Amino acid sequence: MGIKSGRHMNGWLALSPLIVFLCVYLVSSVIAHDFYKIPISSAFLVASIYAVLICRGKTLEERIATFSEGAGNSNVLLMIWIFVLAGAFAATAKDIGAIDATVNIAMRILPGKLVYAGLFLASCFISMSIGTSVGTIVALVPVGAGIAQEMAGGSSADLAFITAIIVGGSFFGDNLSFISDTTIAATRTQDCSMSDKFKVNIRIVLPAAIIVTGLYIFMGASVDTVPETGPIDWIKLIPYILVIAFALSGVNVSVVLATGLAVNALIGFSTGCFGWSGFLESVGKGISGMGDLIIVTMLAGGMLELIRVNGGLDFIVNGLTRKINGKRGAELSIAGLVALANLCTANNTIAIITTGRIAKDITERYGLDPRKTASILDTFSCLVQGLIPYGAQLLMAGGLAGISMISIIQHLYYPFIMGICAIMAILLRYPRKYS
Repeated sequence: MGIKSGRHMNGWLALSPLIVFLCVYLVSSVIAHDFYKIPISSAFLVASIYAVLICRGKTLEERIATFSEGAGNSNVLLMIWIFVLAGAFAATAKDIGAIDATVNIAMRILPGKLVYAGLFLASCFISMSIGTSVGTIVALVPVGAGIAQEMAGGSSADLAFITAIIVGGSFFGDNLSFISDTTIAATRTQDCSMSDKFKVNIRIVLPAAIIVTGLYIFMGASVDTVPETGPIDWIKLIPYILVIAFALSGVNVSVVLATGLAVNALIGFSTGCFGWSGFLESVGKGISGMGDLIIVTMLAGGMLELIRVNGGLDFIVNGLTRKINGKRGAELSIAGLVALANLCTANNTIAIITTGRIAKDITERYGLDPRKTASILDTFSCLVQGLIPYGAQLLMAGGLAGISMISIIQHLYYPFIMGICAIMAILLRYPRKYS
């Protein structure tokens, strides 16, 4: 039996669960004098209960059913499946010594003063090649965590900083790659080619990447020495080499992780790192480590679905498109539209698909260039996705590194600088020539 749609409520009331979540998390953190102490899942639970209670025009059973539809959405379940595989892969890779082997070779290849810039450029290249920020984070965050352990004693602040380097670089490629879901969605909704969108987009975000690279080179100047590394066990490099190679070949991320898990098992059995029971124990440990991420993902999915059904997303769209004035105003409204949609969906691809048709109408009405519009949609959705603590990327990075998502955000230089460059591109009407 279908669920009644109900009538849309007041826009601010529809959006209020998101506000409740932010208030509960921030106020509780201030009271506790510790922004890393409050579990994000607890704040989401409070906000989710509130979202169910304020929903109008539905019985309690229908409200819960709507919430459950959002929590069990196919995109949410796919994300959870990736979390499960990533946790199992990361734990088994660690137990066979793959992380230590990869860290050893990375420390030998990268000069100490260039280690930060090297990690950033590596994550930029890999994410652009494989078209997914999540895949890049899965491949590099465990290695980055190992490097942080070797270089700085593994303090949580240093670990958060190096994890943020990788997360920031992962969004550079996600924003530009020809095989990225966000690029495909942005170009299809605006009826422009990927190559044309790339030409515009690279001019907007490349200055940000150059600035951040220079910043990491400057910050790396204080790294005097690189700790001595042990001998490299080359066979244990295979899991990460295989994951990156498969991902570069365009293989589905779930297949990549499942294959990597199987390879970890073979290496572990052949080298005596663990037997069958030890392998299962390692897999279980990895999956358990992703438990909080899975709960947060489902709670966020359910809460955001109630916001959508109650008209919160429509309220944002109507508010931003009501008073457009000129081309700058039109481009800023598109940027704000996709940013707020991403805030309410926690999925940059879905945000682009949701707002793409409206953005195209604005583009045609105000004579904007569709290639610039596609770039704005992609850039601002990636900007918000990289800064929300309940987005898949930060959840994954925090889970793999074993740190709070909030601790990563304060070190995310690239998304912030990219956002500044994108806003300046709108205000200065840059680039003026796209060919």
